[in-house]
Amino acid sequence: MSTNIISVLIISIKIVLALLSLIILISCFKSMKNRVRGKSTLIILQNAQTKQEFPVFYWENSLGRSKNCDIVIDDTAISRDHAVLFRRKEGWFVSDTHSKSGVFVNGQKIKNKVKINLNDTISLGSTTLTLKKASDSREISSFSETQSKVHPLKPARKLFLVTLFLIIACAQPIIEDPTVNFDSVAPILSFILLSWTFFFVSTVIIKRCTFELETLAIFLSGIGLTLISYANPDDAFLQLAAIAIGMILFCFIIWFIKNPDFICKIRFLIVIFAILLFVFNLVFAKEINGAKNWIKLGAFSIQPSEFIKIAFIFVGTSTLDELQTTKNLTGFIVFSAICIGCLFLMKDFGTACVFFVTFLVISFMRSGSLRTLILSCSTAILGVFLILTFKPYIKDRFAVWGHVWEHMNELGYQQTRVLTYSASGGLFGVGVGNGHLKNIFAATGDLIWGMICEEMGLIVAVTVALIIAGFAFFARSQSTKSRSTFYSIASCAAATMLVFQAALHIFGTTDIFPLTGVTLPFVSHGGSSMISSFALLAFIKAADERTYALKRY
Repeated sequence: MSTNIISVLIISIKIVLALLSLIILISCFKSMKNRVRGKSTLIILQNAQTKQEFPVFYWENSLGRSKNCDIVIDDTAISRDHAVLFRRKEGWFVSDTHSKSGVFVNGQKIKNKVKINLNDTISLGSTTLTLKKASDSREISSFSETQSKVHPLKPARKLFLVTLFLIIACAQPIIEDPTVNFDSVAPILSFILLSWTFFFVSTVIIKRCTFELETLAIFLSGIGLTLISYANPDDAFLQLAAIAIGMILFCFIIWFIKNPDFICKIRFLIVIFAILLFVFNLVFAKEINGAKNWIKLGAFSIQPSEFIKIAFIFVGTSTLDELQTTKNLTGFIVFSAICIGCLFLMKDFGTACVFFVTFLVISFMRSGSLRTLILSCSTAILGVFLILTFKPYIKDRFAVWGHVWEHMNELGYQQTRVLTYSASGGLFGVGVGNGHLKNIFAATGDLIWGMICEEMGLIVAVTVALIIAGFAFFARSQSTKSRSTFYSIASCAAATMLVFQAALHIFGTTDIFPLTGVTLPFVSHGGSSMISSFALLAFIKAADERTYALKRY
């Protein structure tokens, strides 16, 4: 094959890869948007005195005088947050949330949650509500929004596009150099087989009706694995093993959190486990590159803080009835302070920032009270104080921030190389395996955003960023439709961790933020990071009602 033909073919491959990345992004998020369930009435509460009807849209509903309640009742005898009406597998329940006048079911005052049936009465203050089927409503049409049209999903087509992307990306170095070692190709081909196995298990065995989030995670993981394979083939199979474990953990967590009430009961055990894991890290971990966050287990290393992210979400989330009765966030604040404090002792500044931002999101979602806001702001001030007063490691990061070119051969060495080589990649990149950044320390880990820009081009790199950012938008859109507040808080917290960590990585490598040394979720080399990324994605997946059943009503 002549040199001119090869050059044209290589250019065409680069353009096709960029276009495929955009098609994968658009098709997956368009599918998720179109398939969102419309809001429909589950049951109604009818005022026994006035016959006013209150539609019930959610699995968990707050009742009270406050405008922030899901069902607002204009009765001065009712507390601002009076009760919670919620649905579980066994049926509908009502719970008193420390109201002044109490809650009565069929004339009997309740203490804890009580199951209610159709035509039962719930008395709040001077108001009596009767539970009725939605079909009994005379005005049901005004209560329901038009549901999204359900079109058959074709998840296999989206995964095929990802497979095609990886095959083309793998073929490009071979076309340029037919003598390329098969060691660089084998991990990618193995990953493709693993991805389709994961697809088969999810859609055929487990019978989930959606696969968009998984497809995007596979796409991101595939990009990272491709770059790692051609930079250091020995690391590729370890990364592949981490991806496989992450997929297994993804499925396990979705199954594990089917019952949010159970998670709330074992929250204390999770706290103890997380603290013990931090203590174990502080005692046995060895300091590497200024941070003491890795534990050696034979030939392998683990980063405990990545797994504590999962515990952090478990501890921070709760069902609505529990939230309404435990507005005091002292326990969660103390746990958060312990986590962030341990991370500072480990000198893992980047992960500490991720935990802190997630804490703010969780605390905001758990309560909008003035007390909570004051406590959150106080913690924020304390966090800033710790950052500014911390010793050499943090100060050095800030010292070079915004002045990397003045220290291009010292503290700014990595960032200046990222900026230089990224710019050389242009829109379509120099080609997989042809970059120079792969020769820089931590290129496939803390600097992999630069490798994407250099070898695959700016279009693919921006697509990667948009996919991770899209996780947050999807989590937010599902937060009001989730069957439990537990899923709403968990999904938003998990999305916050993924997006903020990605922002620290991308902006850190480009000198917009100080370089903190955090990984790019799903993409960077690192087994612990990869496993935790899939675990966090499971929380977002669980918030989608379609995860557990195609049709519930």
